[in-house]
Amino acid sequence: MINAVNALSVLLIDDDDVALEAVQRSLHKYNVMCPVYTACDGLEGLDILRETHPSKKIPKPFLVLLDLNMPRMNGFEFLNELRSDPLLRETVVFVLTTSNNDADRNKAYNENIAGYMVKSAVGPQFQKLALLLEHFSQAVVLP
Repeated sequence: MINAVNALSVLLIDDDDVALEAVQRSLHKYNVMCPVYTACDGLEGLDILRETHPSKKIPKPFLVLLDLNMPRMNGFEFLNELRSDPLLRETVVFVLTTSNNDADRNKAYNENIAGYMVKSAVGPQFQKLALLLEHFSQAVVLP
């Protein structure tokens, strides 16, 4: 279980309210007690990470769970902007998407993501995602 001592914040960037809710429920169900912050698209995600959002802030250490298909700024545009920002380029990003397309997966890995997860493959109620975050937070030291 992620506890207050090794707390890891998660920024979940997804325009699908059902997916946002499902991820949050899954983390709670499997006792992954990390704070989850949400953004509806890449633009809002960048504002949060750059600390320019008027009301949302995310404490360090954090990682990003990123959907690819979103309005205004999609996941690929977000990754391109993130990796070109000297203050954010090393941000740990896991893609969590509905796309099982090889081209999307290759393009995402070319942007130095930590992992690519297809929503339908992470198990019932996002169980595998919850376990990944729990083990990741215990094994990795983030800046």
